[in-house]
Amino acid sequence: MKLKNRMVISFFVIILVPLILTGVAVAGFTMYQVWSLEKKYGIEGVTYENLSNNTMLLSKMTQKTFSTLEKTASSDSEKLEDTSYLDSLNQNLTGKNAYLLVRKDDDVFYCGAQTQDELLFSELPEYGDASAGNDRGVYIGADVQSLVKQVDFTFTDGAKGSAFIIFHSNSMVPQLKRILLDTVFVIVLILILTALGLCTWTYRGVMTPLNQLKEATKNIKEGNLDFTIEKTGVDEIGDLCDDFEEMRKRLKESAEEKVAFDKENKELISNISHDLKTPITAVKGYVEGIMDGVADTPEKMDRYIRTIYNKANEMDRLINELTFYSKIDTNRIPYTFNKIHISDYFEDCVDELSVELESSGVSLTYFNYLEEDAVVIADAEQLKRVINNIISNSLKYMDKPKGVINIRLRDVGDFIQIEIEDNGKGIAQKDLANIFERFYRTDASRNSSKGGSGIGLSIVKKIMEDHGGQVWATSKEGTGTTMYLALRKYQEVPVHE
Repeated sequence: MKLKNRMVISFFVIILVPLILTGVAVAGFTMYQVWSLEKKYGIEGVTYENLSNNTMLLSKMTQKTFSTLEKTASSDSEKLEDTSYLDSLNQNLTGKNAYLLVRKDDDVFYCGAQTQDELLFSELPEYGDASAGNDRGVYIGADVQSLVKQVDFTFTDGAKGSAFIIFHSNSMVPQLKRILLDTVFVIVLILILTALGLCTWTYRGVMTPLNQLKEATKNIKEGNLDFTIEKTGVDEIGDLCDDFEEMRKRLKESAEEKVAFDKENKELISNISHDLKTPITAVKGYVEGIMDGVADTPEKMDRYIRTIYNKANEMDRLINELTFYSKIDTNRIPYTFNKIHISDYFEDCVDELSVELESSGVSLTYFNYLEEDAVVIADAEQLKRVINNIISNSLKYMDKPKGVINIRLRDVGDFIQIEIEDNGKGIAQKDLANIFERFYRTDASRNSSKGGSGIGLSIVKKIMEDHGGQVWATSKEGTGTTMYLALRKYQEVPVHE
């Protein structure tokens, strides 16, 4: 989720959630208090309007006592002269913020309050006041602020009597106070919980991925790249996590490549050192033989010198391979691409190779199956290096008394396919997929008579790929190996005038 959307949601949650939860809480408290009022005070039909009007509620709470008072005044007014009876009626008003007061003429006959309010007594309605003689009562304002319900009767001695149910309208029913206190408490609690929830939600959405990135930074600083960064939190930080994870992967790949590169360099140095040691040792031996007079005949001298020359050529070839490898590794192979007529090129190449192979006891056969001379765009020198590396590899692993190498040219549509086949010892299927990898050697024992730095075929693959071509091989152990080279034909695009 985007940070903008998260902030919009937070804004509406801050407004709506407290309102909704407060409304639900107030409704629940009100229903409970209505039930509590009905049960405690024995009144029925309490409504939300009664709860919101303190005076109306107090009036309703005294309705039953007022009805009893009216009935007694009309049927048995003598009871209203009995103090004990008046005490029982006043007891019913206790706890309802009301009390009973009986007036005889202009004097107080009975007062259920602990202290008598002279100011209130002076403001009470007169005997026979029509507005006071009902259950709704009459409100006395100003400094008194009381609700008065009046019932008139006549004493046995003929004096005018009035019974009043009086309660102060500015006093509040405890249940109403409880509702207000509970409502305030719930509102505060809801606001705290809403803020806490939003803070937690925001913290998890922002701080959790930031802490993850902090831990990832620590791991990278310590060189540990074997971990993953999951996309979490807001989209913007999630995108940052993705970028950080991509950076971690690239750093890890770079570190692994460096380790592999260092290993390859060490292996190359080891290979070259091993392979140079053999011809150097031979050269030293033959030179010492000449110095000691062992080559005491022209024939021996000629053989010693020729051997020294061949070993020097072998060392030169190894050094050239090392130099060329360094150019491959830095992508600095010098190419000079030109149009080459493939048939003419291979005829010259075969003529040159035949002399060399003949001295090694290997016969070379050339087959040209092209219907017409094709042209390719290639570097003649580097293409020659490809052929020489393959031929050299074939010679190294030739195990037959009579070695045979066949070179064939075929037309395969848009490509010219070059096949170089030998009858050597072949390559195992488990090794065939890896022979073009750098430093891969099928002869793990490193027979020094075979030599080789292990990069010859990797050079072949690199040059062919740089020519836009391909190289692959098939082989059968004990029978021989065939290398396939594919070069794209050069085709001129006609210009339409």
